[in-house]
Amino acid sequence: MKILGLTGSIGMGKSTTAKLFAEAGIPVYDADATVHLLYEGEAVPLIEAAFPGTAANGKVDRPLLSARVVHDAAAMKRLEGIVHPLLGASRQKFFEDAERSGAPVVVVDVPLLYETGGEKRVDAVVVVTTSPENQRERILARGTMTHEALDAILARQLPDAEKRRRADFVVDTSHGLDPVRAQIRDILQQVVRMPQRRT
Repeated sequence: MKILGLTGSIGMGKSTTAKLFAEAGIPVYDADATVHLLYEGEAVPLIEAAFPGTAANGKVDRPLLSARVVHDAAAMKRLEGIVHPLLGASRQKFFEDAERSGAPVVVVDVPLLYETGGEKRVDAVVVVTTSPENQRERILARGTMTHEALDAILARQLPDAEKRRRADFVVDTSHGLDPVRAQIRDILQQVVRMPQRRT
């Protein structure tokens, strides 16, 4: 079974690309969705203990937690120390289930793949990209993000140009879904022939 790492900076179209991989019949592990589940389940008491007042009604208040850690590198590291082991365990279960089902390829959708050294745990990396103008327009159109918050997020992420340089495959989402579907078909044909690379 080959493991494809899917990544891309915020607003590049990564979630849409992940859905199109799923549409093509590929099992997709969504790290962000898993974090959401953890923030409503087993991570709640651990996060509340580390960051008192960030949980209520049995779940983590994400905006409150984000405000607490976004400008504090030590707090971010403490949060990652709680969340990453839980994510690792759920990802391992996903791989075992996919292997049992006979899937030839799986996708792990990880926003901070390069930033966390995740490229060593996959066989190939797909980077999703678009123009900086498209990116900002998409994010700010959501109405949930200020320019300042966006700049803080982008500062933590590897620049898009560097991600593209290091990628095995680049998917450009600037021109609609059909070109992305075509790129995904090509990637799936190529990746099954690639040697296993993960360590």
